[in-house]
Amino acid sequence: MGAPRSRSPRPKGRRVRLAAVAARAVRAALGRPVRSHMQGSARRTGVMTDVHRRFLQLLMTHGVLEERDVKRMQKHCYKVHDCNATVDKLEDFINNINSVLESLYIEIKRGVTEDDGRPIYALVNLATTSVSKMATDFAENELDLFRKALELIIDSESGFASSTNILNLVDQLKGKKLKKKEAEQVLQKFVQNKWLIEKEGEFTLHGRAILEMEQYIRETYPDAVKICNICHSLLIQGQSCETCGIRMHLPCVAKYFRLNAEPRCPHCNDYWPHEIPEVFDPEKEREPGISKSNRKSLRSRRH
Repeated sequence: MGAPRSRSPRPKGRRVRLAAVAARAVRAALGRPVRSHMQGSARRTGVMTDVHRRFLQLLMTHGVLEERDVKRMQKHCYKVHDCNATVDKLEDFINNINSVLESLYIEIKRGVTEDDGRPIYALVNLATTSVSKMATDFAENELDLFRKALELIIDSESGFASSTNILNLVDQLKGKKLKKKEAEQVLQKFVQNKWLIEKEGEFTLHGRAILEMEQYIRETYPDAVKICNICHSLLIQGQSCETCGIRMHLPCVAKYFRLNAEPRCPHCNDYWPHEIPEVFDPEKEREPGISKSNRKSLRSRRH
């Protein structure tokens, strides 16, 4: 099995409230004087208007949203505060907010879901470790349960950890002891708060957690971390070449092989043995009468 993997020091399980500090900083930004009502070309980058403030407050409430919902939310904010203004391009709109949040080490970050490539946005805290940020919502023993689940997920080949394997570690948790029934409830809290996703009794990281924790995971699990050969971002679940072992996210697989009649590994040129998933197409989502169950699933766990 080889030598044990080395681990960087874990942050202590103290119930620190660093996230509360970050939240107060955002609220301070929201409370800054604003230039009232944007007027065409008079809009300036880095100026928080009522439209931007409402948008940021709503995103803080949701934690993470799909791009289509973010666009709806943006239009809603314009309708409420500046219905006569032309809606800014979403990228420019978010860059404007991020230019204000930059000094607070917080930003609105865009990513894609690993299983089907849907664009998502989340408010990410850059100043503290993501596990410390969660201390606002979870107790020490609950945070330790998350760390152990995270380690199992990172170490696994599939990017999933079974509930059984996670719950078997309950006796090793720091802080107040948890019964297995209580630990099951905590895992569901992680799902509800969009830190984990549960599929058929197994858990993987939610897109929010990946956006928040990529740097933390790279630094804490340097020997176990997996990187996509195409986008070079953190990879939790995806496909791998059976010859050379490189890995790719499912959406990256779909895009890379979209025009290839005979898909071959981009690294060793051997035949790619896995089913090629479809590229996510937002237009298809709008077609009436197509249920999610009838769409081709992109949730294959082949590696």
